[in-house]
Amino acid sequence: MRIGFIGLGVMGAPMARHLADAGHEIVTVLNRSPLPQGLTASVVASAAEVARRSEMVVTMLPDTPDVERVLLGEDGVLEGLSAGKLVIDMSSISPIATAAFAAKLREKGAGYLDAPVSGGEVGAKAASLTIMVGGPAAEFERALPIFETLGKNVSLIGEQNGAGQTCKIANQIIVALNIEAVAEALVFASKAGCDPAKVRGALMGGFAASRVLEVHGQRMIDRTFAPGFRIKLHQKDLNLALDSARALGVALPNTAMAQQLMNACSAHPDGAEADHSSLVRALEILSGHELSKEKE
Repeated sequence: MRIGFIGLGVMGAPMARHLADAGHEIVTVLNRSPLPQGLTASVVASAAEVARRSEMVVTMLPDTPDVERVLLGEDGVLEGLSAGKLVIDMSSISPIATAAFAAKLREKGAGYLDAPVSGGEVGAKAASLTIMVGGPAAEFERALPIFETLGKNVSLIGEQNGAGQTCKIANQIIVALNIEAVAEALVFASKAGCDPAKVRGALMGGFAASRVLEVHGQRMIDRTFAPGFRIKLHQKDLNLALDSARALGVALPNTAMAQQLMNACSAHPDGAEADHSSLVRALEILSGHELSKEKE
């Protein structure tokens, strides 16, 4: 089918390539960046024109204001929509705003699914993303072939718009707290005189084993903080968690702590652009000890 894809960044570019490789015709609009290498697509002048020319529109954008601008702004998707078309937002944004966006688009007779993803750039390139979907079951079934092209674990979380975004926030809480726990454990072990690499290896064989310990624990030891998922994006997701928790009357004390540690990292030059595993740096400063330093 003809699929509009808006947001050809680190995640969006490989996702659009997978759809093109599966035989779909891609229609897009470019902002500051050229068409990604290896992607064949029709380039049009506006998001509205993307919607006019497409059967489905997929958005993959950084934050809530970006999605609002692309969907509802001047020359936005809403202007080009007609009844029967389907919009799939795969960004990670506010569940509350998501419900409002869906209501606006449904006034035109269009469908709307929120379908944020987990798996990062690696998962996008490997088409192995976890996809968490909110919206009517009939629309989910219609979009399922698209999701199965992009991911390996696809779940309809609830038939209300915003359910997918709520699940993604829960995911980001767990990931942040796991990163913080791994960082604490390795800094503790290192300052106590143990080799953090050997500690990590031992823990990978026990109940403390996790994907975060495996991947990000190694990043902390190797000091490889080139971004897979930038701290500034995880900060954004934790802000969504804390804002939503405030509205719901839910306490998230450790989420707030992880957010403050990320804030400390972001205060340093290029800190916001580093991988979220670099949260360990904040704990190293508090402890007066870096994993990379020789043990005393």
